[in-house]
Amino acid sequence: MILKNSPVQKITFKNKSFYIKRDDLLHLDFSGNKARKFYYFLINEFPDIKRVVLFGSMQSNAMYSLSVLAKLKGWEFEYFSRINEKVLKNPNGNLKAALENGMKLMDIGHWTLDIGDLNLLSEIKIVGDTLIIPEGGRCKEAEEGIKILATEIIEWAKEKNFKKLNLFLPSGTGTTALFLQKNLSQFPIPNSHLQVYTVPCVAEGTYLKKQFFSLEPNEKFHPTILNPPKKYRFGKLYKELYEIWLDLKKETGIEFDLLYDPIAFKTILTNSQFLIPNPLLYIHQGGLKGNESMIARYKTKFGKI
Repeated sequence: MILKNSPVQKITFKNKSFYIKRDDLLHLDFSGNKARKFYYFLINEFPDIKRVVLFGSMQSNAMYSLSVLAKLKGWEFEYFSRINEKVLKNPNGNLKAALENGMKLMDIGHWTLDIGDLNLLSEIKIVGDTLIIPEGGRCKEAEEGIKILATEIIEWAKEKNFKKLNLFLPSGTGTTALFLQKNLSQFPIPNSHLQVYTVPCVAEGTYLKKQFFSLEPNEKFHPTILNPPKKYRFGKLYKELYEIWLDLKKETGIEFDLLYDPIAFKTILTNSQFLIPNPLLYIHQGGLKGNESMIARYKTKFGKI
């Protein structure tokens, strides 16, 4: 499987113009930033590997994407999480799709491999025939696919004759934003300025900065962190986030991720005074499989909006 160059689409939202890099259209089953982050494992051979292991939440986008990759590579896939029995009884979204791809769901309490603190893991580990990937794909190998993304953006900016370009994407671990800024900085258009902005969606900016330093000690390659207009607890349901997600779909005709993208667009609109004067390219990072479970939760809590 070779990932195609994703298209760029111009949209208008809330009377403001943006460009959208449609990484959600990379591939039907293997798309978004997780396809970029796992690209290294897709294109390289691992003759001694028979099993791949990942850990995280029960509706993780990375979980689903790695289940697709493991199926393609013929690997067993074990995923460790804090198991919610209620969710497991009626799986949907990423969890259902990953299980259908052959993933084995394991209780994180039964983790036995001695590789240190899982929350601090920022490099892959190989134990015998088992490949262990850090949560969300937070590892240096992720740069392989994100470098290609940077190259695509540079070529597009050249075609548009954009000397200045602001880029925006939401962050979990911040891996995509970091390696995108690093590679745009290393391969710049002459006399140009391509700046990556991101918003922390999982924790605060201090946490995100630590993630950046764990992968890249040189701060000049770090993207600019913008805080959201209010503090959102990760995974908690907020009516205004569902509403802006609905507005995005109605005004642009594009379905966005319901967990990260609403926070991102709230942040963009709050900071439009300095983001919009230059052309703004938003990186659509996929994650649409997870919308099934998120929409069900929103409808249960708020009814019809």
